Amino acid sequence: MGAFADRLLRLKEEAGDPSYAEMSSRLGAAASKSSLASAAQGRKLPSWETTWEFVRVLAVDRLGHDPEETEHEWRQLWERTKAASSPDDTSAVELPNAGKTPAPPARRRNHRRTLGMVLAAIIVTGLTVFYLTTNANQDDPPAAPTAKDDSEFVGDVTYPDGSEVRQGASFRKVWRIRNTGTTSWEGRRLARINTGPCRSPRTVTIPPTAPGRTVDVAVQVQAPNKPGNCRIYWKMTDAQGRELFPRKRPVFLDVRVGGP
Repeated sequence: MGAFADRLLRLKEEAGDPSYAEMSSRLGAAASKSSLASAAQGRKLPSWETTWEFVRVLAVDRLGHDPEETEHEWRQLWERTKAASSPDDTSAVELPNAGKTPAPPARRRNHRRTLGMVLAAIIVTGLTVFYLTTNANQDDPPAAPTAKDDSEFVGDVTYPDGSEVRQGASFRKVWRIRNTGTTSWEGRRLARINTGPCRSPRTVTIPPTAPGRTVDVAVQVQAPNKPGNCRIYWKMTDAQGRELFPRKRPVFLDVRVGGP
C-alpha cells in the first residue's frame, strides 16, 4: 500500500501539489479533505470511490488526461494493490491443541449444591432482565421523526456532457434536481467551486422546493473566444452560504468549445 500511496503523491505533485482542502472544494472532488489526505498516507488502502475522486480532479480535470484510459489504468492498479494486501489463506493453520493428547479429566467432586445455587441465580437474573426490557419506556411517547435533508441529480435538461458550443457564445445550462429528503429547500443556491475558461455567475438561486419535488436550476454561461474544453463544478449551499452534502459529487457543466 505504500507504493500505491507514493503513486498518488507523485500525481499530486505533477498537478501542482494543491492542498487537500482545495481538491475537496475548488477542484470538485466528491470526497472530504481528510479522506483524500488519508488515501495518500499509505496506512490502509482507500476505497475505490475515494481513489477515483483523488485521481479524477488531478489527472483528468487538471492535467487533461483521457478519462476512460485514466480510470482503467488506476482501477487495475487499485485492484492489484487490494489483492496483494489481502490476508493469506488460513485454511491450513494448525489449531493450538491439534495433535496433542487431551489432558485427563479432573476428578469429579460433589458440587450439586453449588450448581443449584448458580442455576437459581441465573434464572432470577434472566427473569429480572426480561421484566425490565419488556416494561422499559412503556409510558414514553413515541420519538419524533428525524428530519432528513437529501438531494438527487436527475439529469441535464440542456447541454448534456460533451455538447459543443461556438467560441464566444452565450448559452443557458439547466440541471434537474430532486429533493429526496423531508426538509423543504428555502434559500438554497448552487455555488461554483472551480475556475475555468467559461464565465458564469459565482452563485445561482435554487427555487423553493418541497420534499419529493424536482426543480430546474439554470445558469447563463459565456464561452471563451478560443477552442478547448470547459468544465464548471457546482455544490449546493444553504442561505448562509454553507456547503451541503459534502460527500455527494458536484453537478457540473462539461462542453467543448468549437470554431466560430
